[in-house]
This record gives sequence, C-alpha cells and structure tokens, in this order.
Amino acid sequence: MSHVPHPRRALLVWGVGVAAYVVAICNRSSFGVATIEVRELFGVSSALIASMAVAQLVVYAALQIPVGVLLDRYGPRVLVGTGALVMAAGQAVLALAPAAGWVLAGRVLVGAGDALTFVSVVRLVPAWFAPRHVPVLTQLTGSIGQLGQVLSAIPVVALLHAEGWRTTFLWVAAVGVLAAVLALAVLRDAPPVSEIDPAAPPGDRVGFLARLRAASAAPRDPGALRAVLAEPGTRLAFWMHFSGQFSNHVVVLLWGYAFFVEGEGRTPAEASALLTLNVVAGVVAGPVIGALVGRRPRLRMPLAIGTVLAIGAVWLAVLVPSAPVPWPVLGVFVVVVAVGGPISLVSFDVARSSNPMSRLGTATGFVNTGGFIGAFVTMLLIGLVLDRVGGGVRDLGAFRAALVCVVLPWVVGLVGMLHGARVLRRRHPGIDL
Repeated sequence: MSHVPHPRRALLVWGVGVAAYVVAICNRSSFGVATIEVRELFGVSSALIASMAVAQLVVYAALQIPVGVLLDRYGPRVLVGTGALVMAAGQAVLALAPAAGWVLAGRVLVGAGDALTFVSVVRLVPAWFAPRHVPVLTQLTGSIGQLGQVLSAIPVVALLHAEGWRTTFLWVAAVGVLAAVLALAVLRDAPPVSEIDPAAPPGDRVGFLARLRAASAAPRDPGALRAVLAEPGTRLAFWMHFSGQFSNHVVVLLWGYAFFVEGEGRTPAEASALLTLNVVAGVVAGPVIGALVGRRPRLRMPLAIGTVLAIGAVWLAVLVPSAPVPWPVLGVFVVVVAVGGPISLVSFDVARSSNPMSRLGTATGFVNTGGFIGAFVTMLLIGLVLDRVGGGVRDLGAFRAALVCVVLPWVVGLVGMLHGARVLRRRHPGIDL
C-alpha cells in the first residue's frame, strides 16, 4: 500500500500537532523566566522555587509511561486536546495564586498537561508519513516546538514586566484553550483506510465518543511495558535522551535566566537574547541531525557521544572562571547545550526501530522520562546548594558552586549510554549505531 496520498492533509494534521507542542513548551518554560518575580511576590527561597519546577517535572516524568499506555489505547487527538486544557487550567491557577502553595499546584497541573503532549505529537508522525520521512519530521517537531521558549523569553517576559503576574499567566492560559480547540477540531490519529488504500471501502464515520468507548472496551496488553523494558534498544534510547536533554532543561526551564542575570551580571534583555539564541540553535540543528540520521543510522551513537562530550566542555568553560565570562562564551554555551535537545530526539528513532508500532506509545513514553529525570534531580540539587552556599545571596560564586551539580548526571548518562550501546550490539550484532 502507498502511505499517504494526500500530503497536504498530513501536513495540516502534523502542523496543528506541532502548534500544540509549541504552546506546551511555552507553558513549560514560562516559569523559568519568572523565578525572580516568584521570589519577590511570594518571598520563597531558591530551594522552594526549585521544588516548584521539580514538582512539575516529576509529574511529567511520572506520567510518561501511563501516558504511553493511554496513547496506544486512545490515540493522539484525545491526549493532545486534554493536555492543552489541563495546562490552561494550571496557568489560570498560577495567575490567581494567593500564596506559594497555589503556585505549586498550578505547576503540577502544567506538568500533567505537558506530559500528554509531546509523545502524542511524535506518535502522529509515523501514522501519517512514510518511514523515510519519520526521522526528519520527528526532529522538526522537536525543533519547531522550541519556539515556545521564544514565546517565554520575549513576549511573556515583556508582558510580565508591562502588565504583571496575573495578566501574563491568564493570557498564557487563554492560548492553551485555543490550542485545545484546534487540536480537537483538526487532529486525527491516522488517515482513513480509504486514503491509504483507494481500493478499500470507505467505511462509516464513527463518532468521537463512540471511538472512545471502543478504545475503552478493547483488550489490554498487560505485558506491553515488560516487553518494552526488556528491549535493549529502549534502554539505550532512555540514556540517550537523559544525556542529551537534561542540561538544556536545567538552563531553559529554571536556572539559566537567573544565572545570566544574577550570576553573570547580564541585563534581562541580554538573558532573553541568550535563551532565544538557544532556541534558534536547536531549530537549526534539529533538521540537520534528522537528515543525517535518516540517511546514515550508524551516526546515531557518534553524534550522541560527541554532543555529550561537547556539553561537558562548555559547562567547564562557564564554571571554571571566577569572573563573569564574555558574552560570546555564553553564546557558545547556550548553542551547544541546545544541540543536546535534537540529539536527545534521536533516541525516539532508536526506540521506534526496536519496538512494534502497537507498543510505540509505551516505548516513547518511557524514553521521554530520561531527560526529565536528569533535569529535575539536577535542578533541585542546584536550588539546595544555592541556599546553603549563598546564604540568600545569589551571586556568581554561589551559582558556580551550585551548577557543579551537573557533573553527576552528566557522568551517569554517559556511562549508561556506553553500556546500553554495548548490550544492544551484543544482542543484535548487525545493528547500525
């Protein structure tokens, strides 16, 4: 059978899915550019701010495997629409929060809605496009999605300074509602059989609620998760995602903006420019990496290892000097850690080539926990060290001491990746890595 005879419809479905992911990234990263305001408005410590962001990521990571199972059962449309609504509710709670506890509750809701989005959008790609296009489109999904960081770094920051906390987060919530409406109106889990195979009967149009009832009544596969975890390619993919992603999350989601402003002495505009440069680097690198991997799968491990080593080098470049580093050094730093994002998406290609389509949602959900587990552990450790070392003063010395925490997950991830590749090659000697 030919794959999708109507590419414009496939591109429309994918485009709306990516737009929902852009909104999810904006929701995810909007807290990172507001940490100074949180500190001033609610009088909380660095450790408590870190705990709020970590709670969001813990919920995200904890839900990935259940979301993968739900994705295999109910499909991307239901999950993307639901995720956008839950994130909108979380941002509304944040906007109206009378105390720090409500901020925490809002971030938990944002994490829960965010958890439903990316793996669902990634699942749309192999359903609507030919296999040869999947690596590039997966990278484009991740890269374009990072434009949500630009929304956080520029318009959200500008609105925060001009209109204040409540108005800013109510606007973000409204955008989330719009994303939910578009997702439910446009997304379809897969093209109709009649579009894939013109000789097939068109079939009847089953209502949305009827499809949900049918999915709920379908038999479950209790061994799906066990089978996914038993596959060495899945475990390698987990460590690839962990190693490539965690540094970028630490910088973008919580500590980067504060480090640039309070530690390196940069203005808010310069810090926003650095975060925007981070996004641009990821958007440019993603399609290039996707094209390379699509043509030469054997480049997956060399690219991943090389990028992780480069990330370690740029962390040294900003943490070793005892004085603020020049702007170009910070620019190289944000570019290199940004490349870790698209490199981590290579892990989904490894998982896809190691698992059947019927379990791909579960596998993708498990792999997607990797970078977030690394990120939330590191972010919390940094917050604890900042409070202990700085004594309430967040200067360059305190940030240098706290950011050293990145060494531990960096080493763990690199070792896990090397070990996972060795196990996979032993199990499948002819595999391209």
